[in-house]
Amino acid sequence: MSGLVNALVILAVVVVVIARQFRTRRISTDRRWWIVPVVLAVIALREPGLIDNHHRTEAILLLGAELFIGLAIGAAWGWTTRIWAEPDGSVWSKSTKASGAVWGVGIALRLGLFGIGTLLGVHQDSSALLLALAATLLVRSGILAWRSQSLHPVVAQATAYGDDVPQGSWKERV
Repeated sequence: MSGLVNALVILAVVVVVIARQFRTRRISTDRRWWIVPVVLAVIALREPGLIDNHHRTEAILLLGAELFIGLAIGAAWGWTTRIWAEPDGSVWSKSTKASGAVWGVGIALRLGLFGIGTLLGVHQDSSALLLALAATLLVRSGILAWRSQSLHPVVAQATAYGDDVPQGSWKERV
């Protein structure tokens, strides 16, 4: 894919993720939480411009920093997301203000890395950003899946009229 298409994919994924994170969403209990990050990683890794051949060492260091930031942001996002279990056993999540701050810090750090790469003269392709986004989503989803396993449904103890009245013993009819 071209750089423009990668940039549009990244922008679309970020917009969808940010828009959906502040809505209450059910966490799926199936084992497919890793599919979207893997697809994004495959798209990023099949591009030839991931590493600048003219500045190989700097490009590898920038990519490593990008991946580290992606993993850290994913972990922070996963731990700042509120999760709970409903009485029916379903697990729900909703991001908090701290999650929004994590996204803001992540975007600022990535812009800083882009600026450093520009100052060093490293050609930066959008596939590195796409790979870091895949790492972010993978870590966040993994942490939420792991955290949701320890939750137990909260059964509401609602009383109804007559709950405290003793019931008579069962009698056999003749």
